[in-house]
Amino acid sequence: MINRLAEARISDLLTRFPAVAVLGPRQVGKTTLALRLVEEIGTKAVYLDLELPSHRAKLSDPELYFRSQEDRLVILDEIQRVPGLFEVLRGIIDDRRRKDRRTGQFLLLGSASIELLKQSSETLAGRIAYSELTPLLVEEVATPKRSDRDRLWLRGGFPDSFLAADDAASVEWREEFIGTYLERDIPLLGPRIPAETLRRFWTMLAHEQGTLLNAASVAGAIGVSGQTVGRYLDLMVDLLLVRRLQPWVKNTGKRLVRSPKVYVRDSGLVHALLGLRELDDVLGHPVTGGSWEGFVIENLLAAAPASTQAWFYRTAVGAEIDVVLEIPTKGRWAIEIKRSSAPVLSKGFYLGCDDIKATKRMVVHAGEDSYGLGDGVEAVSIAAALAALRE
Repeated sequence: MINRLAEARISDLLTRFPAVAVLGPRQVGKTTLALRLVEEIGTKAVYLDLELPSHRAKLSDPELYFRSQEDRLVILDEIQRVPGLFEVLRGIIDDRRRKDRRTGQFLLLGSASIELLKQSSETLAGRIAYSELTPLLVEEVATPKRSDRDRLWLRGGFPDSFLAADDAASVEWREEFIGTYLERDIPLLGPRIPAETLRRFWTMLAHEQGTLLNAASVAGAIGVSGQTVGRYLDLMVDLLLVRRLQPWVKNTGKRLVRSPKVYVRDSGLVHALLGLRELDDVLGHPVTGGSWEGFVIENLLAAAPASTQAWFYRTAVGAEIDVVLEIPTKGRWAIEIKRSSAPVLSKGFYLGCDDIKATKRMVVHAGEDSYGLGDGVEAVSIAAALAALRE
């Protein structure tokens, strides 16, 4: 069993809110974590998977059912499948508040973030808190060995992929995961998109990992309109499979890039979409730098304090920073990401740091050592960067 860092936050939120929603893509471990939390906090609980007809049937009269479970924590998995429940939950929560039971009533698990957030925020404002469960992170891997970290980068953080018996079994799992999402899971959520078209789109995003989105180019390659590309991207972001990193747009008096950078969030899925089966395949492919950059970004954002805002910075004249983090009470961090263990920074990074008035400058590299590079820049390992953010 792998200890998940989100567990402590979710346990804490259950002591302070009537409902807690845990967001994350399918197969990331939401159900396992929820049931483990129940065991550890000693709370009697009932679990319903709302994709199962037999479980949905129990909610033919949801108000009556929830009132019969008044002393238990009710776990509702794939809650976005039954959006009408949110109004009922509001009534139940408010009624229990009057009886002085204020916290730890419902744990909601969902795979589609935007729709779930919209539905719940409209009806459960002030009654619900949110936490995201990501694929496995560097800090959650059993040992800090570089080989384990590289295995996590290669295979990605979905537990069944990372823990597979060998690389071949891991690739097989990821290929099945991709196929299931395209052929079953996405249609269940509503959009009627040809699976082959969406696979080509997803694969193109993997090829362009970490680059500026050129919607017109993507549209031409897969034979759809630019507007349709936007809808496809919104869907993949909503499913927590793709990250859209927005450009810094605060006024610096510079001509700033306006297009977002796009990352397939799990590095293992990047490699599976591109047919890269082993570490040597990845290291010899042009996507190496973008894949590593996306991998590091996901770990950095998971470790960053709540309310941290993230952008990238790029101007028309060459100033560029991979990630800018605006951290409450910590200031503005400028972070460059390099796969090399002996990173060399371009003049554009220093220009960018001056433009945004960065309070901390660092480059995250693939090695194990930390050392100064001059001009206030520190080269650090990914483990050291995560530790600095946790502090």
